[in-house]
Amino acid sequence: MTSSKTLPATPMPGVLAGILAAALLATPALAEATTLRIAHVWPGGSLIDRELFQAWAESVEAASDGRLKVEVYPSQTLAKSDKTYESTASGVADIGASAQGYTAGRFPLTQVVELPGVSASSRQGSCILQSLYEQGHFAEEYDDSRPLFMFTTGPGYLHTRERLIEAPDDLEGLRLRRPTPVVGDMFTRLGAQAVGMPAPDVFTAMQRGVVDGLSFNWEGMKTFRLNELAGYHTEVPLYDLSLFATMNQRTYDSLPEDLQQVIDDHSGMEWSLRAAEVYDELIRQGREDAEEAGHEFLVIDDALEHSEWGPVLQETIDGYLEEVGGEAGGIYEAAMALRDECSA
Repeated sequence: MTSSKTLPATPMPGVLAGILAAALLATPALAEATTLRIAHVWPGGSLIDRELFQAWAESVEAASDGRLKVEVYPSQTLAKSDKTYESTASGVADIGASAQGYTAGRFPLTQVVELPGVSASSRQGSCILQSLYEQGHFAEEYDDSRPLFMFTTGPGYLHTRERLIEAPDDLEGLRLRRPTPVVGDMFTRLGAQAVGMPAPDVFTAMQRGVVDGLSFNWEGMKTFRLNELAGYHTEVPLYDLSLFATMNQRTYDSLPEDLQQVIDDHSGMEWSLRAAEVYDELIRQGREDAEEAGHEFLVIDDALEHSEWGPVLQETIDGYLEEVGGEAGGIYEAAMALRDECSA
């Protein structure tokens, strides 16, 4: 007998194409998943890392149904603090967060909000800063990136190792870490040596005696463990450091519209105030730690009206506005006009 074997039918070209299309449609997440890398300067595991940036990452991933994956690189591991903005604009990081003041001279109009007396808390300062940005006062300073939200640290005070600073003249001869060039100029006028360095480097510098003290907010004193070294605190508001979280524009543009909307929904005032909430809690904890350690405090109330500190602070304000010129004076007036609205 002659045996015969039936061969399987070969799918028609149109049927084969349909099978392939169905297979591709069955795994959209695999095809469309995008990883975003966040570079920031705060220590890994700190409250800011956990409750702000990790929380932002988790929220974005959930809102995108997993189509956006977010990797967080804390502690300057992806970009140094003074290179974070540049690294984000160039695409080394997809998102970067740091202080505007770490890139000297890059954000002079933004840094008007850092002047003494503009704000009394992170919430107030963050609201003022984000409002000014949304009103277009200094949007051109961020033309090469896409800002997500801005916030501030709350007022920065004086903290020293050996003795309490009671009057401006007490600064003479001290080596002090300056948070911004504006505060550094103030220190220099008062006879101190202003030392510039990123916040993560201050602990080692103070431990080794490179600096005698610093100007910092209470959040920084806790986050960077500086209450372990500085036992004297003069609460005169010298500045309020401005901060940013911004995104590489090309990365944003490469996303489909629905994922761009996820990013937009995680931007603006809501996240500015969420950042401020974390900061204000750390401010409370930082001061409480110093109190429990038995440190010595001097509180300067109504600093701009104070007989000794007031003229120093006002000279700092006037000098900065004159140096920057242009729109700076108008931005300062707008910032001061927002104080009541943003303290609510």
